[in-house]
Amino acid sequence: MSERALGAYCYHAARGFLDHLLEELPERDRLDGELLTVSGPRQRVFWTRNVWLSPLLIEFSSVREAANKLRDIQRNWAPLPARLHRRAALIAEKLPPLPRRPRPFPFAVPDTPMGAFTLLDEGLMLASPSCSNPFPNGEFDFEEDHEGPPSRAYRKLWEALLLTGKVPRPGERCLDAGAAPGGWTWAMAGLGASVLAIDRAELEPRIAAMSGVETMKGDAFALLPETLGAVDWLLSDVICYPSALLAWVERWVASGLAKNIICTIKMQGADFDRATAARFAAIPGSRVVHLWHNRHELCFIRVEGDRGLGS
Repeated sequence: MSERALGAYCYHAARGFLDHLLEELPERDRLDGELLTVSGPRQRVFWTRNVWLSPLLIEFSSVREAANKLRDIQRNWAPLPARLHRRAALIAEKLPPLPRRPRPFPFAVPDTPMGAFTLLDEGLMLASPSCSNPFPNGEFDFEEDHEGPPSRAYRKLWEALLLTGKVPRPGERCLDAGAAPGGWTWAMAGLGASVLAIDRAELEPRIAAMSGVETMKGDAFALLPETLGAVDWLLSDVICYPSALLAWVERWVASGLAKNIICTIKMQGADFDRATAARFAAIPGSRVVHLWHNRHELCFIRVEGDRGLGS
């Protein structure tokens, strides 16, 4: 055996949430650090940062040979050290460098394949030339704005928009539910959207004063879609029970008044509500993912023309 396809998928756990992924995939072939290999068809799981779509077992006799075999397949490879860290680093040094610098938003997501590899022993590696995430091991950073937004929560919205391949056009109408202190409102208004920001609390004054921002005091979850009218973007990063958010999203989906929806599903306590996450994921035209900039939360995305739907 020089190279052999596994007939499996490899699931790279979301940062800090290996326990959740182990709960989602109790039956697995192997566990290498944060990487779970599972035979058979792809499983629907939520707590991953990346999925290896075409894993291979590759034998090699030297660091140089390992690097050459990877380069013969394609250019871009991200090392995932689970063991033999120094040897993996030496292989990576002989491969073309990967872009790691923070990038300004928005930017074009790379469309070239991004592979990943890890060493199983000194002469055997597990590698996948195609992965679900376009960034090395699902990791990347934005050039942050340290003065404009009231918090760093806007990075989640930026990432979701980036992965869908769609951003609001100037003049599109956005509803930000539970908007205070205003991070997501700042992000959407900065892209030219007209934002209705609803919260019981006040937005930061400088956010409320932005061009295109209108504020409303109250509970957005208690207002009917027909009362608020059609929106191009429906957003929520509010802290609430996943079941309450689901009922609100389902109401908007049924109304047909929201073209695009992005919401944060915030988990309560140390566990995660797997049943409710599955109900979110079952909504037609949607997906549920753990973003690199998420914490103990998932992101519900239902965006027209989502480039990542089904990836």
